Amino acid sequence: MKHTDAETRAVDEAARQTARPTAQQGDWARAPERSNMLALRFICLMALVCGRHVTRLLLPPISLYFLLFAPAPRRYIKRYLFRAMGPQAGWVDGYRLLHAFSSTVLDRVYFLRGRMDLFKVKIEGNEPIETEAAEGRGAFLLGAHIGSFEVLGACKQHAHQNRMRLAMLMYPDNAQRITAILNAIALPEMRPHVISLGRPHSMLALRDWLDGGGLGGMLADRTLPGSEEQPAHQRGNNIVLPFLGQPAVFNDGPFRLAALLRRKVFFMAGMYGGGARYDVRFDPLADFGTPFADAAERERRIRSAVEAYVAHLEALCRAYPYNWFNFHDFWLEDAA
Repeated sequence: MKHTDAETRAVDEAARQTARPTAQQGDWARAPERSNMLALRFICLMALVCGRHVTRLLLPPISLYFLLFAPAPRRYIKRYLFRAMGPQAGWVDGYRLLHAFSSTVLDRVYFLRGRMDLFKVKIEGNEPIETEAAEGRGAFLLGAHIGSFEVLGACKQHAHQNRMRLAMLMYPDNAQRITAILNAIALPEMRPHVISLGRPHSMLALRDWLDGGGLGGMLADRTLPGSEEQPAHQRGNNIVLPFLGQPAVFNDGPFRLAALLRRKVFFMAGMYGGGARYDVRFDPLADFGTPFADAAERERRIRSAVEAYVAHLEALCRAYPYNWFNFHDFWLEDAA
């Protein structure tokens, strides 16, 4: 697909908007990593040497430790669980959420080592995405900090003729240590291709990747750190929508970028069902491949796509309440 200079400049602008929302929303990215390099290496080594069943014995004390000694994340987990499950949610539910999070982090080791035989993975809705990849159009896969992203590697193994080439568009600086360790143990064919956010040329690389039939994955439930001093046109466009009964801010940058690149957008999620079970699902959100009648129609379709994304995310939070891994002030209540 050929692109004009005007389209290239538009992609550059979308990149700046995606990478520069408000400072308050980006507080999660400035939070220091709560991890210890030696402990991370020990757990990864134990996972590889002792196996999954033995290493999972470490998860209860780890989960309990963070439940007791991480007051800010505990406060945010409590707020979320009240909205997803109701006022009956308590300490046990907070523990179960942290245990599910610890389980998905541990399982990343085995996914990146290609050990899909250890898990029971159910995949739904992947056929349209495989079609887009096979026909060389590429597509956007928008997920969230819910469940496991690495389990999507199972889809690559199940895809017809291994046609699913996925690049993860992400902000990598917030979890450099654990990412470095996991990448070190990953098999080359299982290591995700990463295009870092915050650099306009990276968005152009994403366009080339999509033109080659690749898939671009983004986690669209967080915005990136920026500065209030930046010009308004350089920030992302924020939309306030009801989410679990409370207004929440979502950014339309990923959808705007998909509209500029004329791609289809799918919702993706790899939900942890306990034990060794994962449910992977893909759902269509928008088709920006068809032309827009005018700017007003483009804005309506982008807004509709964001609303569909939030609706899918809310439904998953209610169906899998222990899979929500946003341990920060998502509803911006601390400032109020």
